[in-house]
Amino acid sequence: MKTQEAKRKSVKFADGEVTTTEFLAEGHNFCTGCGESLGIRMALKALGENVIAVNATGCAEVCTTPLPYTSWRIPWIHTLFENVGAVVSGVEVGLKILVSKGRIEDRGIKCVAMGGDGATSDIGLQALSGAFERGHDFLYICWDNEAYMNTGIQRSSATPYGAATTTAPAGKQSIGQITRKKNMPAIAAAHDIPYVATASPSYRMDLMKKIKKGAETEGPAYVHVLVPCPTGWRHGGEVTIELGKLAVQTGIFPLYEIENGRYKLNADPPELKPVKEYLKMQGRYRHLSDADIEKIQAMVNADYARLKEKVAASSASS
Repeated sequence: MKTQEAKRKSVKFADGEVTTTEFLAEGHNFCTGCGESLGIRMALKALGENVIAVNATGCAEVCTTPLPYTSWRIPWIHTLFENVGAVVSGVEVGLKILVSKGRIEDRGIKCVAMGGDGATSDIGLQALSGAFERGHDFLYICWDNEAYMNTGIQRSSATPYGAATTTAPAGKQSIGQITRKKNMPAIAAAHDIPYVATASPSYRMDLMKKIKKGAETEGPAYVHVLVPCPTGWRHGGEVTIELGKLAVQTGIFPLYEIENGRYKLNADPPELKPVKEYLKMQGRYRHLSDADIEKIQAMVNADYARLKEKVAASSASS
């Protein structure tokens, strides 16, 4: 890492500056066009090397650490689906104790936990909720590809209504997923933590700024990142970035922040695009009828309107 640090440079874009140092090594096993690999790469650039990461079982772990190799160029801990919140809590407290006893110097090391939608909104929710409630100083990143992609595309509580998975298949008797996607950012915000945000690799600078802000926030922070999955979503890897943008432009996945309870939209198109433009690019929705799509459109319209109301209320009280 010292060699990398010596060679560190940055590239300036119209919307910001990005380091050329790679903290996720090449040669990993992510699928071609994987949105999660893009998100991790960008997040690590925002975090830098002064960080300890705790990672739940999932695509990120399987694709980056086939024994005896690793793609992580930062201190990294693999843990189980269900206990990321507990492990990162222990790391954070352990660092504080070591500093207080003079065993290590206080370098401001950031603690970051991450997991997929299953490890976040399903299996690991109890431990994560406990870590939020106790007020540990850490950033949690959810890589949301909307199903258990690592183990065979099984539905999770983050799978959207109407999507087909191997455990919620579409057919004559079913539309596929029959329940609505769990609103995990709202659940995180209900813990009254200081920072919650949504992000997308398709909006790289927005994602990196939020990751950096979350890591620098004192106390718990949560960033929910939508990461298209070519394998599970049934789309070509070449359209991953376009799909991420359409998720935002249709209102299906708005980009917003909640800072100390105050809502702020980071992207608010003058007019939302029809959800059909997003759905038609994915094989997991190819079975939907026009009536089904109209139902999803109504859901999105209502959700987006509620979000706008919260943003307006936050602005009015400022």
